[in-house]
Amino acid sequence: MVNRAKIKELMNESACSHSKDKKPGEGCDKPKPGLAAGGCAFDGAQISLFPYADAVHLVHGPQTCLGASWETRETLSSYEGRNHTFMGFTTGITTNDVIFGGDKRLEDSIDHVMEHYNPEAIFVYSTCVTALMGDDIDMTCKLGSEKYGVPVVPVHAPGFVGGKNLGSRIAGEAVLEHLIGTKEPEITTHYDINLIGDYNVTGDMWQYLPMFEKIGIRILSSLSGDGRVSSIRTAHRAKLNVIVCAKSLITLCRKMEENYGIPWISVSFYGKRDTSFAIMEIVKALGDPALIKKAEQVIAEEEAALEEKLLPYKKLFAGKKAVLNTGGNKAWSIASGLQDLGVEVVATSIRKSTADDIEKAREYLGPDGILMKTPASQQSKVIDEKGADILLAGGRSLYTAIKKKISFIDVNQEKKTSYGGYGGLLNLAQDLHYAFENPVFANVSKKAPWDVA
Repeated sequence: MVNRAKIKELMNESACSHSKDKKPGEGCDKPKPGLAAGGCAFDGAQISLFPYADAVHLVHGPQTCLGASWETRETLSSYEGRNHTFMGFTTGITTNDVIFGGDKRLEDSIDHVMEHYNPEAIFVYSTCVTALMGDDIDMTCKLGSEKYGVPVVPVHAPGFVGGKNLGSRIAGEAVLEHLIGTKEPEITTHYDINLIGDYNVTGDMWQYLPMFEKIGIRILSSLSGDGRVSSIRTAHRAKLNVIVCAKSLITLCRKMEENYGIPWISVSFYGKRDTSFAIMEIVKALGDPALIKKAEQVIAEEEAALEEKLLPYKKLFAGKKAVLNTGGNKAWSIASGLQDLGVEVVATSIRKSTADDIEKAREYLGPDGILMKTPASQQSKVIDEKGADILLAGGRSLYTAIKKKISFIDVNQEKKTSYGGYGGLLNLAQDLHYAFENPVFANVSKKAPWDVA
């Protein structure tokens, strides 16, 4: 059942810089009609947990709830067993279940999943319909867990409670309550960390994990990119929580610090500056002088190799201006990468950004940078006013770029190339080069023959 007190707590996270406790009158937006238009809480919860390939993700609701949310974000996994995320699981409740209750159907679905798939865990997502019906998924999940000896985790994130960001926080609460601390790791080291909030979209994690190995940092668990249920259950033994870019799981980190004494930091791995800064923040937080020295050596080597490869690209990008229309933390993290390549970012979208993200965006773009609150209506005007050469956004904005006769790159979750870490910055440079040299954009920018005449 949806817990109103829990929702209220998550909407006023004390660890956020804009919480009502620190800034009266502020705080996260309260759920209101239309808030879920860009993705509801159910969608956010699935995005945060879906990368667990060894778990079955069971949607307790009508079949359309699963169909509408299927494959919302591509995340890569190195899991060698049966990847359950390739399949969609739903209880598929009917009108009869709405009248008589869907608890029995959920119980039967859990039995079917365990009999045929035998996953490490089952995440059971309530939806708008089943939450309004009042199905007791907590009790059904508890009985299923006792029956089969695996975690059956209820996720109370029906779409009507709020937007995608709130759903991510609810997912973090479910993991904290039902998984973290339920298993001990086989071994521990002084350099064990948890990665929080990197979903390994297009393999971003794999760009910087090799550097961790060189330095001697070990990833104990991830929530949830390329994650494993067995690993997240041991997360309470880590020495540090590292929030990667996003603040949607800040409540989880705050509570893990209170419950287990694990400190946390927030970093980004987009761009050269931020990647180097992130690595140094991690080793400083771990507090070992030898580890810090090793990190400085690895960073120096990686930066030198990267700069040599980027030199010809920077010459091509001199004087180029970009408009960035993407979501959340990417409002500033991708801007950082573009600036590292010598591209001036004249505007970015803050429509789906938190207050902390907005502050970061202002810091990176400076006083003259435009922070677009309604990018769909603003970006065309901004491109004209600022004389932008390229638009980096989601696929729907391609037509704006064509109309304005400038280059375009899709940088949203549908992108196929990783931009994380040092290697990702090189990928971004190559994509910029391809976009600027693309004959399609060059032809579009020319006048039609009859206009020339």
